[in-house]
Amino acid sequence: MSTSPAHELWFVTGSQGLYGEETLRQVASQSQVIAAALDAVPDIAASVVWKPVLTDTAAIRRLCLEASADDSCIGLVAWMHTFSPAKMWISGLEALGKPLLHLHTQANVALPWAEIDMDFMNLNQAAHGDREFGYIQTRLGVARKTVAGHVSDPRVTASVATWARAASGWAATRSLKLARFGDNMRYVAVTEGDKTEAEAVFGVQVNTWGVNDLVAAVDAVPAVRIDQLVSEYADLYDVAPELLPDGERHKSLRNGAAIELGLRSFLEAGDFTAFTTSFEDLGGLRQLPGLAVQRLMADGYGFGAEGDWKTAIAVRAAKVMGAGLPGGASLMEDYTYDLTPGDERILGAHMLEVCPTLTTARPRLEIHPLSIGAREDPVRLVFTADPGPGVVVALSDMRDRFRLVANQVELVPPSAPLPKLPVGRAVWKPAPDFATSAAAWLTAGAAHHTVMSTAVGIEAFEDYARMAGTELLVIDSTTTLRSFEAEIRANAAYYRLARGI
Repeated sequence: MSTSPAHELWFVTGSQGLYGEETLRQVASQSQVIAAALDAVPDIAASVVWKPVLTDTAAIRRLCLEASADDSCIGLVAWMHTFSPAKMWISGLEALGKPLLHLHTQANVALPWAEIDMDFMNLNQAAHGDREFGYIQTRLGVARKTVAGHVSDPRVTASVATWARAASGWAATRSLKLARFGDNMRYVAVTEGDKTEAEAVFGVQVNTWGVNDLVAAVDAVPAVRIDQLVSEYADLYDVAPELLPDGERHKSLRNGAAIELGLRSFLEAGDFTAFTTSFEDLGGLRQLPGLAVQRLMADGYGFGAEGDWKTAIAVRAAKVMGAGLPGGASLMEDYTYDLTPGDERILGAHMLEVCPTLTTARPRLEIHPLSIGAREDPVRLVFTADPGPGVVVALSDMRDRFRLVANQVELVPPSAPLPKLPVGRAVWKPAPDFATSAAAWLTAGAAHHTVMSTAVGIEAFEDYARMAGTELLVIDSTTTLRSFEAEIRANAAYYRLARGI
């Protein structure tokens, strides 16, 4: 499954007819140069497509409607090269259904001081033309990202690139179909949620299929395909001897392969890009899907354990946003702590389902008992996530809104080997410190299931939340519990007022 489909960003330039045709030709020429410069940036994971200069209300509205209706367009980058009277933009901005980035730039880097005349000033007016545009966006309450600086500045293009990745993630969410196999874990609060509201806010379709529908797909897998997949496992992983073709547990590996192939075929047939399972609802499955889930996540699918469809949405968005970058994204769960004073660490894992994109090492394919699920011992990939920077993000339903909570973390090696913990796992230190992070997380009511990303960071999730109009609380090196609690209180009033009556 592709996590990086062909996407376009439309580069739109505002001006007006006041300055004459020659000036407008210069505006067009210079805006094409800016668009081409952005398109040439390798980190911008979309084609930057230049559009003709906009000089009147009708043209602006028409372009915004076209962008909203074009599935290949994931967002607009807007620049007011000269002075574009902002009332011309009202109907277009109100009709726009795609993310917007306001690029506050200009054609030249340094000013040619000795050559500046009024013709130069009339042409190069973004310094106040963009202020006019900024005003009308704020007046209309348009959610957007604003980036200021010249496109030759790597800091500018890096910020645009992050926004483009967020726009890709948002486009993926808006078209996401999510299959729930069974319901969420009994009596658990945080995995509940309003699926109708999720479709209204995020665009995702969340629906349920009986587990035995999946079992039928698993039972229909031909033996020859299982043979091929088992051979693939041997090429990619260090397979435990008992799982090899002459090993005493080889049948369990074949059962795991059949589950992967059946699950994959079911998802492909339904055009699903995310899914959930529950150990309390396994129907006729021979084992809890572990290896299958890990490999599907590695291919870009969103996943939530125990029926947690909100985390599956977050995992899918993170997969798309991080496509092609070093690192990965996975379902994660805070499991237990090392509370050594001054060196506190969190050990994260799940029963089986942690994605191997979190490591560059070769995972080991093993089989071990699992007391949960009441099925045969499941196969799974065992590894430790690579050290480095990361972020853990939870998506929760707070009754009157959805809330994203993101914590910057630093993944570290375990303090000692983990020979008796045969699962995918990660160890990290949260910012700003364990006590503040944990207290803030609990105060926010954030979920215990998260998506961990080592490919994209906080900025991408900030851009994504802005596109979704969704609350985001950030826990980072600057966080204090006092300021965090104050932000939660202020947000409660803001988001309730913003919804209207």
